[in-house]
Amino acid sequence: MASIKDVAAAAGVSVATVSRVLNEHPSVSADARTRVLAAVEALGYRPNAVARSLRTDQTHTLGLVISDVLNPYFTELARSVEEEARALGYSVIIGNADERPDLQDHHVRTLLDRRIDGLLVSPTDGGSPLMLDAARAGTPMVFVDRWIPGVEVPVVRADGRAAVRDLVAHLHGLGHRRLAIIAGPAATTTGSERVEAFRAAMAEYGLPLPDAYIGQGDFQAESGRRVTEGFLDLPDPPEVVFAADNLMALGALDAIRARGLRVPDDIALAAFDDIPWFVHTDPPITAIAQPTGELGRAAVRALVDRIEGRDVPASVTFAARLVVRRSCGEPAPQEPSPSPVQRSTS
Repeated sequence: MASIKDVAAAAGVSVATVSRVLNEHPSVSADARTRVLAAVEALGYRPNAVARSLRTDQTHTLGLVISDVLNPYFTELARSVEEEARALGYSVIIGNADERPDLQDHHVRTLLDRRIDGLLVSPTDGGSPLMLDAARAGTPMVFVDRWIPGVEVPVVRADGRAAVRDLVAHLHGLGHRRLAIIAGPAATTTGSERVEAFRAAMAEYGLPLPDAYIGQGDFQAESGRRVTEGFLDLPDPPEVVFAADNLMALGALDAIRARGLRVPDDIALAAFDDIPWFVHTDPPITAIAQPTGELGRAAVRALVDRIEGRDVPASVTFAARLVVRRSCGEPAPQEPSPSPVQRSTS
């Protein structure tokens, strides 16, 4: 493998001149720059990224801490982050918090120790002193999907309140009156926002929401199963279960099928966070979709703008939307009428 000394010898310049060319220093003559770049190309020289970062104080690396890598929503989010970062000349190191605040802070601390240029985080809860300290220290940081109130960094997220209202209106229009929710953790902004939006929409449509119809989940499938079993054991079980994320919806579906019940004949099911496999269940699941790819790309752009000294808006908010399928008793789509047979008149 060629070294910087090999490049200098081939170009007929000093090692210092090669270094200045690679770091785009303006003091190098056009002729020397041309010879160095030609030597770099001919020898296939690649600068040592670690050594270069020590000179430039920049690694062109971003850190991403997501809440749960097994959640298809966060998997898609991570993919869009990595693609956008690569397009902008950055690499990404990913840490999986597994919905654990201690593991989240471990990843944040490790990433900061590795001299990343900036940090993207989907917080597991709202009480991380480490995140607050990092923000106060001036670490370029952006929250994506979730955020921590009181920590002054840009937030890129989807607002699901209007979509939750649309879901309740949709269910009301189908004749459902007993609606229950599997809520996410109250310590997360998305968990509290979704249950409050559901509560407000139920009140708007004059629908009661007894405490027994609000089950506390943790954005994991097992909690969706456990809460749904509790709903089904009630003397007057709900007509609809709304799971506040896709993994809890999967757990709810398992609990319903384990009782020998059918969706939507015996109980309806809806979910927040639409994912590709929802169209392949029987019946396909009605869900609220977030623009996940757009969220990831916008978060990277906001973070890179901060790193490179450009103005960044305080928040970027997208709208979630309701995707109606057939898990809540919706009528099946009508098959198109066959075209009449054309008879030949010859």
